[in-house]
Amino acid sequence: MTSSHEQSFGHSASRAGRQAATGRLRALAGFLALLLMCSPVAAQRLADEHSHRSAVQFYREAQRAMAAEQFELAAAQFQKSVQYDRLLTIAHYGLGHAYMNLQRYPSAIEAFENCIKASQELYGIAQTRQAETDRLRQDEVRELGETVRLLQQQGRGSQAIRAEQHLEDLRHPRPLAAGAFRAPAEVLLSLGSAHFRSGNLDTAEVEWKAALQVNSRFGEAHNNLAVVYMISNRLREAEAEIKQAERAGFRVNPQFKRDLGDRMRAQKSS
Repeated sequence: MTSSHEQSFGHSASRAGRQAATGRLRALAGFLALLLMCSPVAAQRLADEHSHRSAVQFYREAQRAMAAEQFELAAAQFQKSVQYDRLLTIAHYGLGHAYMNLQRYPSAIEAFENCIKASQELYGIAQTRQAETDRLRQDEVRELGETVRLLQQQGRGSQAIRAEQHLEDLRHPRPLAAGAFRAPAEVLLSLGSAHFRSGNLDTAEVEWKAALQVNSRFGEAHNNLAVVYMISNRLREAEAEIKQAERAGFRVNPQFKRDLGDRMRAQKSS
């Protein structure tokens, strides 16, 4: 039998499997940050135009497969996409979610980590070839805009809102001079979810906290931390994270809240 705290985690990370996959796969488009090493050698690593367009085409085919819940096919197409353009961050991210749906969590962890590495390298390249990286980012803006439109047509309101927020982040990227590299919050959330599903609760907690350092109002990350805190009997911390999640507009599983309240009352009476 599935416990309420697992169901609560499922409300965010597990639900991102089948229904939220489409909206969140493209939501990573163009997250760029600062690479400490920025050399002419690194600047030569952008894919050529033909390779980039091929990568985008395989990415779109992978997205269609994800929408049809053909996750094996989606994973294969995402792999082809990153073979053509290893810096296409949204393809690495999509591959991670395909593996999440296939319950191949170690592979999902690797894909999400590769997404962070690609994001880091892209931001470094942007310091010397900003016009080119801006063009690639605009390609991804168009992809994400189409995703938002499709989600709205399908009546997936909450997912569309999330995708719209990422679209705004993409349209207004962090300035190159804003400081050191910070991994995208959405990737850190997904990476933590993959670790959670692998049974690595301590690592999941680290990644979700890292996501909140990037975006302190990331409701799903607060919710997921509450789950870890309840599992590890840190009930007051769990209660605080639930409040933070709800302040951010995230709908916390009501049963999870009731179970936490029961646990807290039992702890007081013991």
